[in-house]
Amino acid sequence: GKHSGSSQRRAGGRVPVKAQPRRRLRDLNRVDRRHQALQLRRQRKEAVLAEKRSIGSRDGPPHLVVVLVLHSRAAAHDTLRLLQSQDSALVRADEGRAGGFALLCPRLKQRWHFVAAQAGDLHAVLDLAKVADSLLFLLDPVDGWDSAGEHCLSCLFAQGLPSYALAVPGGTDLPPKKRIDARKKLSKSIEKRFPEARLFPLNTEQESSLLLRHLSSQKQRHLAFRDRRAHLLAHAAEFVPGQDSDLVGTLKVSGFVRGQTLSVNSLVHIVGHGDFQVSQVDAPPDPLSLNPRVVKGQKRSQDMEVQDESGNGADEMEEDVKVLMKADPSKQESLQSEVVPDPMEGEQTWPTEEELQEAEDALKANRRVVKVPKGTSKYQAAWIVDDGEEGSEKDDDDDEDDDMDDDLMEEAVSQEGESSEEEAGEEESETMTVSECLRDEQYDEKMEEDEQMLERYKQERMDEMFPDEVDTPRDVPARVRFQKYRGLKSFRTSPWDPKENLPRDYARIFQFQDFSRTRKNLFRQIEKEETEGASVGWYVTLHVCNVPVSVMESFKEGKPLVLFSLLPHEQKMSVLNFLVRRHPGNSEPVRAKEELIFHCGFRRFRASPLFSQHTSADKHKLERFLRPDAALVVTVYAPITFPPASVLLFKQRSNGMHDLIATGSLLSVDPDRIVIKRLVLSGHPFKIFTKTAVVRYMFFNREDVMWFKPVELRTKWGRRGHIKEPLGTHGHMKCHFDGQLKSQDTVLLNLYKRVFPKWTYDPHVPEPVPWVRSESVLPEREVEME
Repeated sequence: GKHSGSSQRRAGGRVPVKAQPRRRLRDLNRVDRRHQALQLRRQRKEAVLAEKRSIGSRDGPPHLVVVLVLHSRAAAHDTLRLLQSQDSALVRADEGRAGGFALLCPRLKQRWHFVAAQAGDLHAVLDLAKVADSLLFLLDPVDGWDSAGEHCLSCLFAQGLPSYALAVPGGTDLPPKKRIDARKKLSKSIEKRFPEARLFPLNTEQESSLLLRHLSSQKQRHLAFRDRRAHLLAHAAEFVPGQDSDLVGTLKVSGFVRGQTLSVNSLVHIVGHGDFQVSQVDAPPDPLSLNPRVVKGQKRSQDMEVQDESGNGADEMEEDVKVLMKADPSKQESLQSEVVPDPMEGEQTWPTEEELQEAEDALKANRRVVKVPKGTSKYQAAWIVDDGEEGSEKDDDDDEDDDMDDDLMEEAVSQEGESSEEEAGEEESETMTVSECLRDEQYDEKMEEDEQMLERYKQERMDEMFPDEVDTPRDVPARVRFQKYRGLKSFRTSPWDPKENLPRDYARIFQFQDFSRTRKNLFRQIEKEETEGASVGWYVTLHVCNVPVSVMESFKEGKPLVLFSLLPHEQKMSVLNFLVRRHPGNSEPVRAKEELIFHCGFRRFRASPLFSQHTSADKHKLERFLRPDAALVVTVYAPITFPPASVLLFKQRSNGMHDLIATGSLLSVDPDRIVIKRLVLSGHPFKIFTKTAVVRYMFFNREDVMWFKPVELRTKWGRRGHIKEPLGTHGHMKCHFDGQLKSQDTVLLNLYKRVFPKWTYDPHVPEPVPWVRSESVLPEREVEME
């Protein structure tokens, strides 16, 4: 039989050499399962405790705490002074940033690094949150946070929030009863943003000690895009000009390595400035050391070197000891971000004499007689076309450059409005002087912005009511205007070759054969294999090559300098797809191919994206506007980034402020993702029969009806049909449907074309104007909750 008893008898007590299968190993009894679950729970608990102990300890990097003021009335100076007044703790001021300091406590074997940031400085807040171990939010005891703090919290939650703590300094001047009521009101109002959060009063040294203990013992929250990459916050920096120019040189950046081991052969990305190569890694003395004996040993070795007769040799030896590693040119990553296309690649060889003779005979056979003006040369006569061929050679570059402006009627109306405004402006300028109309001109500029915004709202509303519908032009034949479009039997199942008619920009990008497999293998290699380089917690100095002097100038101004090491291929350009959702705090219409500002993981750049639907099909329909009620996919040309990575989309105002319009995450790196633009031509039934109808206003000549005859028709009420024949010469056509039409129905014809994003990638993003603080937003939130 096939039961286990017969096989055991045939084995005769022999033990098989083959290991037990996983199915047999899973068949454990109740006690073993309980013991296994206990072991797994104990391992996870030990891993969490080890992570807590490593941060801020002697072997790990200092606990980086970013102090963020969420209200203009929050007392940041008093808070920092309280944190510095700890017993048996050493305070060292930060060289690179005003208001920052390091707190060393040898008795507790802990060290903290506090950095202050204002909620109005958006880039500084986001950059510091990328590398911070904990965020310390300072709230007002009455109002909590203001409008700038609300905007800052929205951006931080979208980017990814590390571990945090909420502190409320001040409030001692209030009466006891009002103080208790204000604290209850504040605790209730923050439940939406911070559920199960604890408020720490911060008015005495004892309360500051409790806050420090909470920061050091709380569980650390992980940000996926930084855990797999080495990163550091610059503690000190020095710029060495190059030999050729003073504007470009070597930047020596010192800081503590965090995240992963830092390799000298990998590229580094300076947030906000670009990608660079590292030539050397040094190991200077740790300025925040908890062990004073290390400092004594270094002093003793320095005294011995001074007493040595050969001073130069001692200096060279000291430099050799400090150098950890130097870059290997054979293993170092390249800075090449684009493929340099060869315009002659794929060209044929020079034709033979027989082929030239055949081409000349073919030209003689295809000669035609054309009436030309007197004195016309042969070359000019070759460009003259017959009446039947007019318009077929018309250039269609305008359609490619401006894909979104297909509604010709709206364009004509807007052009007429602009011309009338210009004429009105000329008439006003003839009758007014500059001194009298200065304020009026400024007011008129605001009115022009309002007119443009009103026009955008109208276009967005029309697109919602009549999606993808355009009017057939009267001056251009439809077969010429829409010559790049095609009809599909089914948008879902009809085939579309992803390598067909690619633009020239696709010759400049890189593509993976299998992106998901490459990403999986790379992450597995990071987890299992040990990389040679500077370990986590080391204080190192990186020699970054060919850095512009503007990086050092921004560091001297007090802005944070953050470095991330790049994974392989992350400096190369490709097509990135982001899955985003509209932010509820912004309702202005955002049209496709408008320039937006992206914060993707550790990068920020400017680009003009495409919007498309998020479906599981192989073709995705283009959306002309960023929809507020659905998740859309944003497609841009950008450097490769391995997900997971968060993304924030900002739009720059005319006054320089950045508005958060959408948030999401990186979906894929896939140039073969097909984005299809749909055009809908509409017609109206003129005469209705049982299953046929005469349709008009879709085309305006007989040739267009014959050209689009193979394309299937549909109606808004669900009927399907096709064109049978044209009637007359003015675009009327006889159509057959699967049922009788209603008189109020509309006949539609769908045309499709693949579209690609514009290459407008710019890694340099201007600094935003600080957010204007207004009154508290907490009462408004309470009204919404009620």
